Amino acid sequence: MCNDFGLKRLASLPLTALVALAILLAPFTAPVEAQSVRTVPEGNRYSNQPKIPFASARRTAASQSSYDAKFEKVVSVIRRDRRLLSSIKRVASRYGIDPIHIIGAIVGEHTYNYDTLDSAQSYYVKALAYAGIRFEFEFEGEHVNDFVQRPQFERCQKDHIQESSDRRWSCYEQVWETRFRGKSVDGVRYPKKNFNEAFFQPLFAGQSFGLGQLSPLTVLKMTDKVSRTSKFRKLEASNSSAVYKATMDPNISLHYMAAIIKDAITAYKSVGKVDISNNPGLTATLYNLGDPWSRAAKFRRSGKRWPRENYYGWLVNDRIDDLKDLL
Repeated sequence: MCNDFGLKRLASLPLTALVALAILLAPFTAPVEAQSVRTVPEGNRYSNQPKIPFASARRTAASQSSYDAKFEKVVSVIRRDRRLLSSIKRVASRYGIDPIHIIGAIVGEHTYNYDTLDSAQSYYVKALAYAGIRFEFEFEGEHVNDFVQRPQFERCQKDHIQESSDRRWSCYEQVWETRFRGKSVDGVRYPKKNFNEAFFQPLFAGQSFGLGQLSPLTVLKMTDKVSRTSKFRKLEASNSSAVYKATMDPNISLHYMAAIIKDAITAYKSVGKVDISNNPGLTATLYNLGDPWSRAAKFRRSGKRWPRENYYGWLVNDRIDDLKDLL
């Protein structure tokens, strides 16, 4: 009866009043639609390559080479290594990504990072050599597993963080940056190094390793995703040899590369509301920079139409035809 009475009252109102009422109530009655995901166009947003970091230029000059020469070298190595190409395609398919993303990451790393790629086989050999070296992930004699038990890391011990290797190690890394890096804590002065450099590189501080130029910390972050998708055993910081083997052995490291790229695509689709899966320059940029979830959130807040590539990703998009020819 109340509904009928209300309808009669509404029917008696003049048309102009009904229109005004409809406009007033629209925000409350219109269905709420989820924001659609926009597909990022192919190619670069910058017309010219962003500035290349000085450290990369210094490394290239020290090797008496050039970026073009290093690019051509790594492309030629991949082209003649049919076994490697076959592995790239197989792993990419397992992770549901285009193999061009893995190729872009390899080419970018070996064009701008510490060394050029001589052959994938050399990394199989190095992986065997690393397996025979015993060392620990520690700082000043304290193992990282013991270090993260300090009260400063209390928030990282929550169940929802501990259940994910990515969230767990990312949390440890953030606490190090805010509470320890370059600071004096309990009478100890900690260096102005990032978490990875301080604890995870006892052999060659400051470097990444292998075909994908992975860091041990990145491997530990991605171990849950790789274990779930590829069925490899989960890695722990207590087994440093296994972690280094994962960074060096292409049979394993390709899976970690794919997991990193897939994670970046997922982050930007979920948080940034853009699909970057058709833009290898952007996935290469994120592979180079890391921390895709925070970057996706920052992009969303920025209000910019599209995310932009860095110098590394710019090269991948600029030379995309050369890279696609490999496939």
